[in-house]
Amino acid sequence: MLKMVDVYSGSPRSYATQSGVDVIMVKATQGTSYVNPYCDTDYQAAKKAGKLLGFYHYCSGENPEAEAKYFYKNTKNYVGEAVPAVDWESNQNASWGIKNYVRRFVDEFHKLSGVWPLIYVQASSLNQVANCAKDCGLWVASYPSMDWKSWAVPNMRINTSPWSTYTIWQFTGDNMDRNVVNTTKEGWKKLAEGSSKPAAKNKSSWIKKSGTFVLGQTLKIHESSHIDSPAIAKLPKGSVIKYDATLQGPLRLWLRQPRSKGYGYIVAKDKYGKLLGKLE
Repeated sequence: MLKMVDVYSGSPRSYATQSGVDVIMVKATQGTSYVNPYCDTDYQAAKKAGKLLGFYHYCSGENPEAEAKYFYKNTKNYVGEAVPAVDWESNQNASWGIKNYVRRFVDEFHKLSGVWPLIYVQASSLNQVANCAKDCGLWVASYPSMDWKSWAVPNMRINTSPWSTYTIWQFTGDNMDRNVVNTTKEGWKKLAEGSSKPAAKNKSSWIKKSGTFVLGQTLKIHESSHIDSPAIAKLPKGSVIKYDATLQGPLRLWLRQPRSKGYGYIVAKDKYGKLLGKLE
């Protein structure tokens, strides 16, 4: 087991270099507009002190792909050296309770970085992120009390299902966020490396192709080519849209519709290969 402290802008700067701690996990970003002003200060201080490193994003509940891109954009120089994590909790989170939010976030971050982030969540809300268990490690928060100001690890049972165990357990959250890490220093470094390179971009590529699509049923125009992305509009059967590109994803055929402000995206074939209208 390793000892870890997670730090944010309000933490004493000394937390990043304290003796007896193996890993420092630094808050990097939140939402799509906040960067912790002390992130790199703490990161570089911890690195100089010989600590293992991590960095995390706090979800505000905006578009998950946009938040993942913002996180990656502001931390890409840490990727491969430090372990990324996504912080999923109720405070300041407009999408709390949505069970596919974190799944979409980690998919996007992995596509950009080649690394699966750890997922921070309280033990009582594991069901909200359970669909990430096959890819991402668990950073679970479960406290014996809010007055456990000690590195003595409490003797208590921790719920981790559907994970078989935790990667990190945060067991205090009062004067200091104390954590134990369920791996070795070598194991931590492997988590940081991921696949060592981003997933191949545009593995499923957009192909420029113009045409029209007559809807065979009511369908949504989405903000992005993801079935769970927000709807721009809902069009009735018989509607005709003009498209300028197609994308055969792993499950669905998507069409890209030019709009006055950017693009809209519509499914032409569902995950069963059924055509949902007439392509012309």
